[in-house]
Amino acid sequence: MAHYNTIFSQMLKIVPRHELETCVRTYQGDKWIKHFTCWNQFVALLFFQMTGRRSLRDLVISLSSRASQLYHLGFRSPKISRSTLSDANRQRPYEIYEQFFLRLSRKIQGLPRSHGFKFKNKLYAFDATVVDLCLSVYQWAGFRRRKGAVKLHTLLNLSGHVPCLVNVTDGKTHEVTMARQLRFHPGDIVVWDRAFTDYKLFADIEEQQAFFVIRQKANAAYRVLKKLPLPRRVGLLSDQIIKFTGHYQKQDYPHSLRRIRYQDPETGKFYTYLTNCFDLSPATIAAIYKQRWQVELFFKWVKQQLKIKSFLGTSENAVKTQIYIALCAYLLLQWLKHLAKTGLSMLQITRLIQVNIFAKRPLYDLITDKLKLPMPQVQIQLILQGF
Repeated sequence: MAHYNTIFSQMLKIVPRHELETCVRTYQGDKWIKHFTCWNQFVALLFFQMTGRRSLRDLVISLSSRASQLYHLGFRSPKISRSTLSDANRQRPYEIYEQFFLRLSRKIQGLPRSHGFKFKNKLYAFDATVVDLCLSVYQWAGFRRRKGAVKLHTLLNLSGHVPCLVNVTDGKTHEVTMARQLRFHPGDIVVWDRAFTDYKLFADIEEQQAFFVIRQKANAAYRVLKKLPLPRRVGLLSDQIIKFTGHYQKQDYPHSLRRIRYQDPETGKFYTYLTNCFDLSPATIAAIYKQRWQVELFFKWVKQQLKIKSFLGTSENAVKTQIYIALCAYLLLQWLKHLAKTGLSMLQITRLIQVNIFAKRPLYDLITDKLKLPMPQVQIQLILQGF
């Protein structure tokens, strides 16, 4: 009879451990550590994410119940205490797991994937989401007068929906402030929400020889330089070349822009897009902006399926450590789905792993089996009547 490691052990073999060890050495995470290493901390918090544990006590009890299997997961000591894990989350630099997340993201972005458009330019979407916190407990996470929060500023690669950059800040940091720190390669296309309307930001993207697509604000002052011929496509209303006329607008962004008006045939809503890309068709520009919704779906999935709303520690370091390891769990699931060539969704894969986390069977067999649905009762009766 063939012997198989547990599903969780097979998942850990996918993790590029040498990359994590490089990050640990860079920030001296294992200095003076004898037993509970940064690898053990990563495994414990990854288990916390994959199994949906509710608290630090719940996590420690669950791991201790599998004490005989912890050695095979890289634990030198089968005993884990709450204080040991809590101290590790509070003291060990979160930058270890932030850098590991970035390294893991670069590996996954190198996989052959497509964003679904015919052009070869890389397509990104940038946005931020708020994770609410109790201000009296998380005093460092100021947001409102009586409310605390952290923000996840995320740059999502729309080829495979892989987050290639995530900055975790307090709730007061504005999205545009983080957007100004982004750097793109010539030809890249980034999609913004209307809240990112900042003309200096537009100029920075122009200097990088990249392109942007954004919705126009209603109070934008401009003049039409030229009307472009409009192809016969459902929903397209106008395609114009404009220039800003406002005093500060034309100083910050003196270049010409393309203004496209579009009506969604399904909802009947009107949209006005601004872009510095003059080569693509107006229908393609409208379809590109529609892809911005993928970053919202990413935020929804992470908040609902991963543990980033209740935390194991109250310090800033503990919160950021948990968030970055949760994002590593998301990347591992994406990588696993690509390697297995499965048609199952991310949610289905997550549920299968959660239920069979310590089952001893091939991991790929688990996530590649088709879900067998029961045959409807009416169909069974028809089959019996045919005999």
